[in-house]
Amino acid sequence: MSERKNRILEEVRAYHQETAPAREFVPGTTEIWPSGAVLEDEDRVALVEAALEMRIAAGTSSRKFESQFARRLKRRKAHLTNSGSSANLLAVSALMSHALEERRLRPGDEVVTVAAGFPTTVNPILQNGLIPVFVDVDLATCNATADRVAAAIGPKTRAVVIAHALGNPFEVAEIAQLCEQHDLFLIEDNCDAVGSLYDGQLTGTFGDMTTVSFYPAHHLTMGEGGCVLTSNLALARIVESLRDWGRDCWCEPGENDRCLKRFTYQMGTLPAGYDHKYIFSHVGYNLKATDIQAALGLTQLAKLDSFIEARRRNWRRLREGLDGVPGLLLPEATPRSEPSWFGFVITVDPEAPFSRAELVDFLEGRKIGTRRLFAGNLTRHPAYIDQPHRIVGDLANSDVITEHTFWIGVYPALTDEMLDYVTASIKEFVAARG
Repeated sequence: MSERKNRILEEVRAYHQETAPAREFVPGTTEIWPSGAVLEDEDRVALVEAALEMRIAAGTSSRKFESQFARRLKRRKAHLTNSGSSANLLAVSALMSHALEERRLRPGDEVVTVAAGFPTTVNPILQNGLIPVFVDVDLATCNATADRVAAAIGPKTRAVVIAHALGNPFEVAEIAQLCEQHDLFLIEDNCDAVGSLYDGQLTGTFGDMTTVSFYPAHHLTMGEGGCVLTSNLALARIVESLRDWGRDCWCEPGENDRCLKRFTYQMGTLPAGYDHKYIFSHVGYNLKATDIQAALGLTQLAKLDSFIEARRRNWRRLREGLDGVPGLLLPEATPRSEPSWFGFVITVDPEAPFSRAELVDFLEGRKIGTRRLFAGNLTRHPAYIDQPHRIVGDLANSDVITEHTFWIGVYPALTDEMLDYVTASIKEFVAARG
């Protein structure tokens, strides 16, 4: 059987190589995507091998990925989920757990976050009955600053939940220190920033928990998927329970009596000896991923360093190529940081003789893909207008981002020829408008 499987996998590898799309770049015809997965023959082989072995639920590959990813991100525990959005939901929900006793968050408590970001960083705050406190960002880095967060801390503040914008770290060491001083939890949304450094330390290692996404746009992909990481074993245990239906037992599906006490527990008002596999200590979900996803994650993880270096190289090429172009506000790395970039953000100066919409239309017409900086100012969206929230300071830069900002790609599949075409197209557009 192993010989037959090996033959099948060799055929899969050959199929991938035969059907790989042509790499020829035709300016104005070939799509230049802002993001995308980089999938090679070993990725396809890993997916097919997992399918051949019918590993259709979370199992050995999932546990192996969790172990390797935790080591890579220097956290003690990693819990794989079905999406980065679910990872955020689990991380925030864990702070509400009765297991935290007096430190638990309760409905009505406040959580400091950023107005200019992605909705699923903020949604779990509202979904848990907490109050988001929105602060503005710096326009050059698109990130919150420690002074803005400090100004937002009030008597009901219990946590800070912020994303590293487009791979660019926020002032995470300073904000972590603020959280320690005020006894606040810190969750880093690291979905766009795997491999970024601040003061030489990996983002995602400063807070109580961090979250990651494996959607195809991100640094690693499983197609869908995400992860919650922490070095706090109490929080890890809560996250696992919430992810796995809310059950108290930590045995993997298919495992029996791992704790050697399966039929000796007494919890709640249940009878003594009730099967621990069916005792529920949290109101949870089923947010697990599958071994098929994890198999792909493992082959992707082996290439993470090369992916990060490609993103940094592509960002530098765009930054150098566009330096000095009038009417554009170009991105800056947060001081003392080394970003693992997700995208290259551009803000059209409100005083420029052209608009963001005109530049974006021109680029899209040349098959150069663009994206908005996610939601812009979240408080202006219909979903949030009537939601309870507090705003500290003005959101002037978030409004500028809403009106004038977009980003273009730096992901590893982009070639120098593509990036130079993007740069030349932007320069041509600006020059034609004086």
